[in-house]
Amino acid sequence: MFLPENKSRILIRILYTTGGPGYATITPGDSLTYNSPLLTFGGYIFFDQRGTKNASPCLDCIEISDAIKKSYIENLSKDSLINIAVTKCRDKFIKKGIDLSAYNTLESAADINDLRKALHIASLILNGVSYSGGLMLTVTKLYPEGIKSLFLTSPLPGFVNYDEHALINFNEALNQIFEIVESDSLENTRFPNLKQKFQTYFTSISGKSFNIKYRDHNNDSSINILYTKNELLDAIIMKMTNSEYHLVPSVMNDIIDGKHEKYIKEVLDNKFAGDISLSYGMRLSVYCSEQIAYTNKKLIQAQDSILPWLAGYQINDVSNTICGCWKVKPEPLPVKLPIYSNKPALISMGNFDPYTRPYYSRLIKRTLPNSQLLMISGKAHGAGYGQGYLSTFLNDPFKKLYSNGKNVVVE
Repeated sequence: MFLPENKSRILIRILYTTGGPGYATITPGDSLTYNSPLLTFGGYIFFDQRGTKNASPCLDCIEISDAIKKSYIENLSKDSLINIAVTKCRDKFIKKGIDLSAYNTLESAADINDLRKALHIASLILNGVSYSGGLMLTVTKLYPEGIKSLFLTSPLPGFVNYDEHALINFNEALNQIFEIVESDSLENTRFPNLKQKFQTYFTSISGKSFNIKYRDHNNDSSINILYTKNELLDAIIMKMTNSEYHLVPSVMNDIIDGKHEKYIKEVLDNKFAGDISLSYGMRLSVYCSEQIAYTNKKLIQAQDSILPWLAGYQINDVSNTICGCWKVKPEPLPVKLPIYSNKPALISMGNFDPYTRPYYSRLIKRTLPNSQLLMISGKAHGAGYGQGYLSTFLNDPFKKLYSNGKNVVVE
């Protein structure tokens, strides 16, 4: 973070914070080169939200990742072990006098505004991704006097109930891939009737389990691990999230043919490694108070009946039961209302995004009349902004953007 050398007023800075919720914005090895074009717009502030890795206190819950590993190693109920671990983690923080209900979007928005005033910055340009896109919208709503503009990629607005359409989102992204396969004569020859085969296969293996000999990198001996269609779907969504969506048709085809081993090992490697940049306790405090507290359970379950090939898949690692163990207060109802603002905004979305579908970005645009959308083909979550669009926007946020014809549509 570039700090002022004196208390003279700074006109403008860009402030970035990452998504999750619960991920660290600043991780080991992060750097911003001095020739970055973004520095020409007043400098950059990297902001770690309260409760994340570089904050004090940090709401880490190593108990959760340990519970997940144990469930695979000992073939025990993952849900039961996670619930026990969540309760232990909560008790640990409560004994330290930490108010877990004080970690939420409203508090983080206030922190950002307090930081702006402490650094004597007249106005901020807000940069958010995924969850922090919604956080930046909240900052804009509550503290408009300190905001010049926003640029958001793959934003998740806080006013939607994500879990009510999480599987629908995933299914829409899969349909994007199926449509490309069907429209490409070469791909369609390689993977004929892929959509039908995928849906039939994953519907048929609901409730079934498979086993694999797996050796964790930290152990010399291999263990027999049971897995289900959930881990197979994890393998597919991992490819999409890691920008390897071009591999998804062949991965699906292999899995349907019973060739699971390679992909399941990748999933297990990921689960056993854990996520060192995630503070799970902070994630729970935000998600339980702002999402799960307002989610309709019947609508979550309805997705299983209309999408039997995805039925039972836990695309999200926070549930009603887990939140029942974490016990935080629901955020006030206004957090679930759309954000109205005349601030200029640039919002990008990827057509392959399995999490925050373009639908969310278009909802945001409806109440931000000075916003512009970039639909970027061939991109998934964290789509970026395409070549040249962001600089043009930052130079003149109210200027109408036009497509350059390179896989980007301006809306």
